[in-house]
Amino acid sequence: MFTQRLIVALIVGPVMLTAAYLGGWYYFIPVSLLMLVAGWEYANMMRVLDHKLPLWLLLPAIALLLFAAWRPELNLSNVVLFISLFAGLIYCLTLFERGITYDAALDWFALVVGIVLLGWVGGHFFLLRGLPQQGWQWTVLALVSIWSADVAAYGVGKWLAGSVLGRHALSPRLSPKKTVEGYVGGIIGGTAVALITASVLDLPLLLAGLAGLLVSVFGLFGDLSISMLKREAGLKDSGKIFPGHGGALDRSDSLIWAIAIVYYLVLFLGPLFSQP
Repeated sequence: MFTQRLIVALIVGPVMLTAAYLGGWYYFIPVSLLMLVAGWEYANMMRVLDHKLPLWLLLPAIALLLFAAWRPELNLSNVVLFISLFAGLIYCLTLFERGITYDAALDWFALVVGIVLLGWVGGHFFLLRGLPQQGWQWTVLALVSIWSADVAAYGVGKWLAGSVLGRHALSPRLSPKKTVEGYVGGIIGGTAVALITASVLDLPLLLAGLAGLLVSVFGLFGDLSISMLKREAGLKDSGKIFPGHGGALDRSDSLIWAIAIVYYLVLFLGPLFSQP
């Protein structure tokens, strides 16, 4: 399992970092494919929970929101989000009225979550990359920080927790294998790598360190949110597209939020650290 995880990481990691550096279609296509596959996996999980989401609405809505974030000058995000959610509401009301389902409200809520999470929040991949100053550098920092936090948490939890540091369950119901020791190790690892990356890419060290810290602390909750859905659906992984890692949703659950956190941090605090 570890060997599979390592091989996939050594392939996918450089591809994503190169795409982030190149930008344009080289970045838009792989990120959009990741989000669309994640949307398909999300719909499958909802189906297991008896919520049949219309893929003909979910996937185009995600794709259009991602495109709107990639081309913000077109000002499409709000109108796409409004039309998507309203169309979903009409669809679910129609299902209820025809007696096809009596869980239409929950179906609509599930559809809203999928569209907002993977389309709107996922769109921050492009908003961060599109920042006028050091966009690709901040994107790379967000990626390597959350990956490093994940690797450090996995390593500490697997090899040090119990034998050296003791073992204290972090979230036994949602993710039994996660430990407090691993979580703390992930925070330290993610923050340290963020500082190293900042020194290499000439980013403000204080802001980069804060970004790495926040990403490492709060990325966990994105992970646990998908773990909650998988537990309720009785699934181990959201999919099998990445051997040893699970599905696209498994690999992007914390990354989506990490990217958004770094975007807003740089957007609001970045001017304080900009060169005169």
